[in-house]
Amino acid sequence: MKKSLGMAVAVSALICATSVLAAPLKLTPANPQPGSLKSGLNVSYGYAADKFKSLSLARSIFEATGKPGKPLRGLDYRDNEFGEMALTSTAAWYVTARITGYYYFAAPGDYDIEFFVNDGLDARIGGQQVGYFDGIQGCEGTVVVPVHAPSAGWYDVDIFYYQNAGTACLMMKKGPAGQKRSWVQNSAFGR
Repeated sequence: MKKSLGMAVAVSALICATSVLAAPLKLTPANPQPGSLKSGLNVSYGYAADKFKSLSLARSIFEATGKPGKPLRGLDYRDNEFGEMALTSTAAWYVTARITGYYYFAAPGDYDIEFFVNDGLDARIGGQQVGYFDGIQGCEGTVVVPVHAPSAGWYDVDIFYYQNAGTACLMMKKGPAGQKRSWVQNSAFGR
């Protein structure tokens, strides 16, 4: 009996802990809401002379060499061919990028967000970390992050990205909580 009661308490605690962990992150709308925006996202690039394999090294490289680049059309940069330029940068490899602007939620609600990235990423929307990978990988998905948008409107975007070697990609999927996620259209971003 004691063993069964102890097991029931442990299972109940695990369910509660999982529920708390799965609670959506509450995003904060941009304040004030921006007026007219151009489509796309702002980006600055930093470049290295050789391979690096972590966000901390990528940030150091960016701090030393970062300069404004050609704006991104959004976050639809599918896995490119070996040797093609990463995003809108002037290099195929050893690239760091700081991406800023806004993302538009057309309706309030709970959503799931996932990024596909090659290589590293620290992505924040509405003040919350919604995508993260620190290392080297092919064009693969990050952990799906549940979020809550309290109102329709623009939310700040702040992304740090790096591409080491090989091919490059950076894409975002979003969908209603617990449902199918779709690729985010470039028109959802503003700068």
